[in-house]
Amino acid sequence: MECSSDNGRRCCAGKLVAAVLVASGLALGGFFPGWYYYQSKVNANSVTVKGLAEMDVRADLAIWNLRYVVTSNELPAAQQKLSEQRTVIYNFLAKQGFNQSEISEGRIETTDLMANPYRSNNDMNARFIVNQTITIRSANVDLVDKALRQNGDLVAAGIILDNQYGQPVSYIFTGLNQIKPQMLEQATKNAAAAAAEFAKASDSRVGRIRRASQGVFSILPRVQASDNSESQSIDKTVRVVSTIEYWLE
Repeated sequence: MECSSDNGRRCCAGKLVAAVLVASGLALGGFFPGWYYYQSKVNANSVTVKGLAEMDVRADLAIWNLRYVVTSNELPAAQQKLSEQRTVIYNFLAKQGFNQSEISEGRIETTDLMANPYRSNNDMNARFIVNQTITIRSANVDLVDKALRQNGDLVAAGIILDNQYGQPVSYIFTGLNQIKPQMLEQATKNAAAAAAEFAKASDSRVGRIRRASQGVFSILPRVQASDNSESQSIDKTVRVVSTIEYWLE
């Protein structure tokens, strides 16, 4: 088609631009579906595995809350009795081998049953209930465990131990931050081994890590039983499960 006149030339230029736009649109229309298909194939070429690491540890701190109670119709008498029993408890703890620095006293709590509007007439055998908690905080967990098993000597001395607020002793492991790097390394190795088995079965090879999740560290009692809680167990197991995604080549 000739474009001798100005109008003809403008017409030809417009048709040329339109042809270029159409051709570009067709090219891009073919590129984007192909690019997304490529990306989907690349992103699918990976495997996600979990790596478990466990380590047996031992508690390195024990906290023993020794709560004792006395009753009396007279408050001064109750306080005197509490003081006498405190002396018995301190002598018991010293005999067991605890240092004074490991022992601390909580505040004295007093309950006057006459101040209870819901009391019954049968509750007036002892008007005042006085209690105190002596806390033993020690790194010698074996000594605490031994003394706890011998607290019958306190009962024999007439001391009433009050455990209504839960277990009296907690065994704690404080070295978690020190073992985290080692456990994460082991979890990563176990995850890599699982990925290698998958790759072997799929006739591929494990590449670099695409993404990873550390997982949550949990501390469990070494002996798993329904009546065995972690805080009551000296021997514990630390566990972490890491989730790692590898490229497959």
